[in-house]
Amino acid sequence: MMSSKRLADLGYKMFSGSMILLTVYGGYLCSVRAYRYFQRQKAIKAAAEDQVNEMVKD
Repeated sequence: MMSSKRLADLGYKMFSGSMILLTVYGGYLCSVRAYRYFQRQKAIKAAAEDQVNEMVKD
């Protein structure tokens, strides 16, 4: 049978590990969202420049 101290240590390690995984996953989601945001801004800027260039040609 496990002692209460050993059980508490195991619970703490499991909880800490899950918090680390959640933090890493949250960082991943945040970085993906930021990357997509900047890619979208770049595409919008390129589309606006193309539209301006087409207006100048006409």
